[in-house]
Amino acid sequence: MKRYISELIGTMVLVLFGCGSAAIAGAALGNLGIAMAFGLSIVAMAYVIGDISGCHINPAVSIGMWIDGRMEEKDLIMYIIFQCIGAIIGIALLVAIINSAPDLGGYLATGLGQNGFGSASSVGLDVVGAIIVEIILTFVFVFTVLGVTKKTENATIAGIVIGLTLAFVHIMGIPLTGTSVNPARSLAPALFMGGQALQQVWVFILAPIVGAVIAGLLFKALASEDI
Repeated sequence: MKRYISELIGTMVLVLFGCGSAAIAGAALGNLGIAMAFGLSIVAMAYVIGDISGCHINPAVSIGMWIDGRMEEKDLIMYIIFQCIGAIIGIALLVAIINSAPDLGGYLATGLGQNGFGSASSVGLDVVGAIIVEIILTFVFVFTVLGVTKKTENATIAGIVIGLTLAFVHIMGIPLTGTSVNPARSLAPALFMGGQALQQVWVFILAPIVGAVIAGLLFKALASEDI
């Protein structure tokens, strides 16, 4: 249970600060600033809960770990459940904060850092492009996580590497889809925003899962000691 609660807290922090930066200060921060907010959230949580739960705080990462044989199916299910709960709590807190500041105009006006394609994409990326982008970005992220956490001697640097990797996939992905690479991070704001965000969220659940599966299978094959 300590692992599950740690995943809840970690995902809550990631979503609150990452999506919060996009919703509240996106115009001031720009894409690079938002990307760093997501990345630094991972760095902070990795050094707090990494020794407890592994700091997945992302169903895609948990799926990759499961495929690589590093966690049992029961833990995979519980991790995903608690990650989604944490993400929803994070967005609920963000909604409360935004609605407490009248000058922001409410969360429907600011948005909640939700993902999207078509008219919801800064560059008008279509649904096929969104699926391809999210598969690629998630693959790169999960592949990196699997690699850097494989050896225990990397423990001291793993959080920084993972955080920077999340930041750099966001730098490319934000103008395209807002960058998901994390089904829990996408589901939570869509539930609150409704409308287009909720209609399109399937892409940001399905594509990251596909990317994670590809990363897990490929890493497992490459890391195998079989000749």
